[in-house]
Amino acid sequence: MSASNAMSTSNAMSTSNAMSASNAMSTRHTVSAGSTVSKMSDLAIQLEHEFALYGGFDDSQWAAFLNGLESGEIVVVEREPEKQKAAGKKLEVEMPEENKPDGLWRVNTWVKVAILSGFKKGGLSDFPSFGVGFFDRPAFPPRHFSLQDEVRMVPGGSSVRRGSYVAPGVVIMPPSYINVGAYVDEGTMVDSHVLVGSCARIGKNVHLSAGVQIGGVLEPPQASPVIVEDEAFIGGMCGVFEGIVVRRRAVLAPGVILTKGTRIYDLVRECEYFGEVPENAVVVPGARPARGTYAREAGISLSTPCIVKYRDPKTDAGVALESALRG
Repeated sequence: MSASNAMSTSNAMSTSNAMSASNAMSTRHTVSAGSTVSKMSDLAIQLEHEFALYGGFDDSQWAAFLNGLESGEIVVVEREPEKQKAAGKKLEVEMPEENKPDGLWRVNTWVKVAILSGFKKGGLSDFPSFGVGFFDRPAFPPRHFSLQDEVRMVPGGSSVRRGSYVAPGVVIMPPSYINVGAYVDEGTMVDSHVLVGSCARIGKNVHLSAGVQIGGVLEPPQASPVIVEDEAFIGGMCGVFEGIVVRRRAVLAPGVILTKGTRIYDLVRECEYFGEVPENAVVVPGARPARGTYAREAGISLSTPCIVKYRDPKTDAGVALESALRG
C-alpha cells in the first residue's frame, strides 16, 4: 500500500490502531528483555490483524514489521508443539520435552504474504552507502549491523536484506547473501559464496560450508521454506531447495543436491525418504542406473543421495563425514 493510499484509509481505521504498531516499535528498545518479547508478540498479533483487514501496511506499520522480523519475534515458520500434531489431536500420555519427537514446522502464511506486498509496492531506490550503482525495492534496503548486534560480518561483499533475523554469534564470510524473511540462529557459520534464500530457517550452530545454496520460497505463500535444524553440517557446494527439512545434526557431504522430488536412499535402515533428511544422518552423493534399454546400453547413471551412516552422539560432523567418505 502506498503512503497516499495508507492516508486515504486513515478515516476508516482508528487512530489508535494506526499508531499502536509505531508505538510498540518505538518502545522496543526501552523496555526490559522480558518485556520485549511481550511487546513484539502483541505487535505480531496486531499487524496480522491489520494486514488481514487492509491487505497492506502504512509506513509506520511496515517499519514495525521489518523490526519484528529482525528481532525474531515475527517468523515465517515455527515449530508446532507435538501435542498439536495430527490435526490438533493431543497425546494420550504427556512425554518429557527431551523425549518428544520433532514437532512439525508450521508456516505463518500471512508473514510471507506481507513480505510479498513489499515487492508489489514497486519502485526503485539507490543505496549510496553501499557504493555506486546499487538499486533495489525501497521496501527492502540492506541491513546495517552494529557492534551491539554481535554479528561477525566480515568485510568483502556480503549483503543481508532488511527483514531477516541474524542472531548474535553468527559469522558471515564474504561474499554471502541472506534474503528477506530468512532466520539464521546463533552460532551458525555462513561461509563464503553462501546463499540463504528468502524465508529459509537455519538453526543453531549450523555450518553452511563454502558455496552452499539454501533455496528461498516466497510463492506460493503456503509453501514450506527450506529448514536446516540445529547442529547440522552442510558440506561445500551443496544445494538444498523446495522446502526440504534437514533434521538436527544431519551431515551432507560436499556436492549433495536435494529437492522435494529427490529420493534419498537409506543404506543403513534400508528405506527411502522424500523431502527430509533424518536426524544424525550422514548423506553422500551416490549413483544408480537409469531405467530403460537405451540408458542401460549407454551406461547412464543418475545422481542419488545416500545415507551411509548415522552420527554417534559423541562423534562430531567432521569425523563422521570423513569416516563415511573413506568407507
